Amino acid sequence: MEIPGLGPVTESDYETLVSAPVPVPLFGGASVPFSLEGYEDDDAPEDFHAAIRTFLSLDVSALTAAAPAAFAYYQEMLEAFGEGLDDFPRIAGPEEVWDHVTFDRHEVTVQRNGEGTPVYVSVECECAWEEEHGLQLVLREGARVTRVGPYDGHLTNASAYGRPELEDVVYVR
Repeated sequence: MEIPGLGPVTESDYETLVSAPVPVPLFGGASVPFSLEGYEDDDAPEDFHAAIRTFLSLDVSALTAAAPAAFAYYQEMLEAFGEGLDDFPRIAGPEEVWDHVTFDRHEVTVQRNGEGTPVYVSVECECAWEEEHGLQLVLREGARVTRVGPYDGHLTNASAYGRPELEDVVYVR
């Protein structure tokens, strides 16, 4: 099977479709594989195609709007674990936060959050301030970052916390 924007995909041991590594402009051109969950049974696979196309059209400037949320996550970890540690990274502000994030070590996951929901692009990243849980960026329809926080697999803060009013909240402390 071939997915527009990704090329040929194969089925993984986890019943997802996985592509070969694809260059991602948002990651400065680094190549990563994509994993599609629920694609084969979806009634509107063109939604997946649109999210992938949109995501692959973004460049690093698309992270600017999410920098304050990522910096808030950093500050929370600094307060909880970093005070007094000489090796904890020191990040002066949101404009520096992406310098401490590695985007190219994990696959990008494309999936819905349930039947009838938008398609989300979820990125698991490594970050210097939280080695155990890393950083998760979620982009609704591949267009803009709509969730930032430790990697837990949730696609919205509403689903992460069981609170519908958090649907459009990017970061929850």
